Amino acid sequence: MDSSLLELLILVPAVATALMFFVPAKSRALVVGLPAVAGAACLALSLRLFWIASTGGEAALAKLAPPVTAIVPSFGVHWALGADGMSAVMCVLTSIVMLAGSLVSIRSERTHTGIGDRPKVFFLLFLGLVTGVFGVFLFRDLFLFYFSYELAVVPMYMLIGMWGSTQATANKDYAAMKLTLYLTAGALVALVGLLALYYQAWQINGKPSFLLSDILAARARFDAGFQIWTYAFLFIGFAAIIPMWPLHTWSPIGHAAAPAAGSMMHAGVLMKLGAFAVLRIAYPTCPEGAAHWMPYVALLAMMNIVYGGLVAMAQQDMKFVIGFSSSSHMGYTLLGLASVEVIGCSGSVFLMFAHGVMTALAFSLIGFFYDQTHNRWIPDLGGLAHQLPFVGTCFVFMAMASAGVPGFANFASEFMVMVGAWKAGFVWQAVVSVFGVVIGAVYLLRAVRDAFFGPRNPRWNKLHDAHGLQRVPFLFMLAVLLATGFYPRPVTDVIDAAVRPIVQDVQRTKTYREKYPDRIELAEAQR
Repeated sequence: MDSSLLELLILVPAVATALMFFVPAKSRALVVGLPAVAGAACLALSLRLFWIASTGGEAALAKLAPPVTAIVPSFGVHWALGADGMSAVMCVLTSIVMLAGSLVSIRSERTHTGIGDRPKVFFLLFLGLVTGVFGVFLFRDLFLFYFSYELAVVPMYMLIGMWGSTQATANKDYAAMKLTLYLTAGALVALVGLLALYYQAWQINGKPSFLLSDILAARARFDAGFQIWTYAFLFIGFAAIIPMWPLHTWSPIGHAAAPAAGSMMHAGVLMKLGAFAVLRIAYPTCPEGAAHWMPYVALLAMMNIVYGGLVAMAQQDMKFVIGFSSSSHMGYTLLGLASVEVIGCSGSVFLMFAHGVMTALAFSLIGFFYDQTHNRWIPDLGGLAHQLPFVGTCFVFMAMASAGVPGFANFASEFMVMVGAWKAGFVWQAVVSVFGVVIGAVYLLRAVRDAFFGPRNPRWNKLHDAHGLQRVPFLFMLAVLLATGFYPRPVTDVIDAAVRPIVQDVQRTKTYREKYPDRIELAEAQR
């Protein structure tokens, strides 16, 4: 099975999507069961991939790549898959959120308040989105990478527009359109950078090819100006989905309007595609661009952290609190990337994993009580822990993870980012990031206090707490956060093995550029 492991990770959700077309809409058991089975299969495959990465390292992962096959030879499009430690961790994250989102949606479907209307179409779009996400993490052909990137983004428009919230604070039509316009515009900007790489490598290699390996083979002859501006297009395009300030405004309202499983995939996985793409494509192909622009990115990261946190403090809609909190936390990811240090960039990837699980847990818990209350307005809730003690307890643990309490994966990853920023000389940025943790504690503790504790609100006396199988996705995600928080080394070692050569390449190129200003001498030195 290992020889076809990477292909299976893409084919399982793709085949499940195709099968969903043939499932009778009246067969509710098949409609809601197929995504859960596909999610369990993907989780098993992803864990196998992670095990190979942790025991055999990057060399073992390289052997998993299937033979490269030309699909459109005249344009240089190839079926090319590959995985490293980053891919392995991100595939595990995607599988966790996919499975948990499927289980949460089963509950939502039964209440007839979440996706009770047209569940077949909902799960079809959900599975198609997941297929695109796995493609982003595994394709090593830029054409198929970009195709997968768009495939992962487009279904969110329909998921929000058809099943989104009707609450006044989150107009689903506006949210769906804004999300689509921002992410599509960002994707077009990134496409300019990708096509520039493709064309430049074509001129150097003498043949058209979207293969990342062919572009890297030509990189030594990319001049500094080309790298700097191409990196700018790639970074800005991918930064829209991270989201980086000031391109972030689509994200909180997208979180607020999306159904529970949509919010889980949106915050848990989609927001990670941009940072992954920067490390996977922009860093290796344009290292001089990374060295040039990342100090400026560190300043924008501070805005993400502080601005997102302060705006979250002013919110009264629970989903908006978590939505702006997500923008703030992604600022730490940007800061780690900007450090161009191994510990900082490894911390960024680990934070993507930790934040993805944490926000998926947050939105699944909010979705649970929203299905019954149809209300997320914090002043209207009050005392929910009386009726929902299990959900309230899980929410408290989630808030602790988000606030960076030691023992959760978020603490370990954010600490790595701060060390990386300090090591890179971004002292003020590191100090500000510490205050960002304090801001996060303020709005999270206040939200927990106002929504779950205090006097009992008689309006919610008939709420039902999670029981039986309903508790499984919440306990599952909470266990992941605690396990990787108390013992993060297995995850960080796998990430470090993938990130280290990428970051060291950027550092080495910067050093060589200062020592060998001539392009030919630089190419010889790098060899």
